[in-house]
Amino acid sequence: MMSFGGLSPTKPATPEIQAIADQVKCQLEAKVNQAFNLFEVTEFRTQVVAGTNYFLKVRYAEDKYAHLRVFENLSGDLTLHGYELNHTRTDPITYF
Repeated sequence: MMSFGGLSPTKPATPEIQAIADQVKCQLEAKVNQAFNLFEVTEFRTQVVAGTNYFLKVRYAEDKYAHLRVFENLSGDLTLHGYELNHTRTDPITYF
């Protein structure tokens, strides 16, 4: 069981998690001024706050991964709250 405020264990991506990433893809593209042809979530963690933070590992190039922090408020609205580019496949997802 996960404690309130702590990060969940890392889990494989699901279609629902991919849909979350797809909804914030344009926010990331606008922030980095780059379009991503590849945008595939490989794994994720969650954090329950007043809403949910999703920490996503997204493959955006052959061997390049982004870590995204997406906040879903209690109304279900999704906002990209943070990102880190140039991670590798094996980098652990940590809080940022």
